[in-house]
Amino acid sequence: MLTFSSKTRVFAYPAPCDMRKSFNTLSGLVAGMGHDVMEGDVFAFVSKNRKRAKVLYFDGTGLCLLAKRLSEGQFARLWGHGDDVITLSPNELALLIEGCDVVGRMPLSPAPLDVEHARRIRPTDFK
Repeated sequence: MLTFSSKTRVFAYPAPCDMRKSFNTLSGLVAGMGHDVMEGDVFAFVSKNRKRAKVLYFDGTGLCLLAKRLSEGQFARLWGHGDDVITLSPNELALLIEGCDVVGRMPLSPAPLDVEHARRIRPTDFK
């Protein structure tokens, strides 16, 4: 099982992807999205028929490529929202890999906590 910290940024490619692509070609798609795969972000790609998905990330020592083919069902359709890159949480990525079909259509994780705002809250603010 893959585990990423809650601070890991996860992006999904906004179009169906040819699953014959490997490290270098997928890295080129990441660069086309305006990101650098070597920064430690995670990138998800889904095939046109939504039976296959790949996840590309840099673990600090090299590029890692996870590939999965579902025997039943389909992965979520991560495109159709224009050319905008879809941002997922690490938990949503885990759901995508498990075959959950609502990923990318609605937020499944709470918004990140604004630590600076939380520090300014005092008990008197709740009276």
